[in-house]
Amino acid sequence: MRQFSTTIEIRASRERVLAVLCDVERWPQWTSTTTSVLRMDSGPFAVGSKARVLQPKLRPAIWTVTELDEKSFTWVTRQPGVQITAGHMVETEGDRCRVTLSIEYSGLLSAVAARLYGGLTQQYIETEARGLRDRCEAG
Repeated sequence: MRQFSTTIEIRASRERVLAVLCDVERWPQWTSTTTSVLRMDSGPFAVGSKARVLQPKLRPAIWTVTELDEKSFTWVTRQPGVQITAGHMVETEGDRCRVTLSIEYSGLLSAVAARLYGGLTQQYIETEARGLRDRCEAG
């Protein structure tokens, strides 16, 4: 198992940040790491929600929400021999938030996937964190 993460402070409410994060179809508007996100179901974003995500340099992936509460959401995708878990944690710190984005590779081929895609993964989550900050602080 291999994990990558980044943490950033954002001058916005936890509710605002989590709303932007959970509006996954709009991610391409604020991060260059996502080309397209298509929800595969209707209704509120919830545990069990699925989305097809296209990202530069990566294979298309179907992500399924496995956890969602007032502070975070986690979703999972699977590729042959690898499960990828992405966490999005938003913690309140006074009038700001501390956001931690993480990606964890697990499964039989997780070491290979981490070696091949680890640098890109870290670059992507750092880019996403900055884009999220800019989007949330813009209002």
